Amino acid sequence: MNPINLTLRFFLEVIALGAIGWWGWEQTSSWWRAPLAIALVLLTAMLWGTFAVPDDPSRGGNGLVQVPGIARLVLELLVFCSAAYALSTLGRPTLSIVFLSIVVFHYVWGYERVAWLIKQ
Repeated sequence: MNPINLTLRFFLEVIALGAIGWWGWEQTSSWWRAPLAIALVLLTAMLWGTFAVPDDPSRGGNGLVQVPGIARLVLELLVFCSAAYALSTLGRPTLSIVFLSIVVFHYVWGYERVAWLIKQ
């Protein structure tokens, strides 16, 4: 996978975690806001890191649970779409659209990996 696209993917992952955490923070004004935001970020990061496709060139195939490529692709899209939804519900629809557009660009640019995941 192209190193520039891998870098883009890393930044998309970080933005997704930030958006999900921000959404969690804004769900309440009580003392639960920090634990909720942290829990959502940790849960998302754990899911992202736990499930891997064997020999995935973009991840080194490392992960506690080996899954088929399509399951990994669905997980990635679920995280990115959740982040876009979070941005939208936080009153940032333009940011949500820009984020999703960059996600689509990332997957189009990495079409070889997407095809590889679907075949696994």
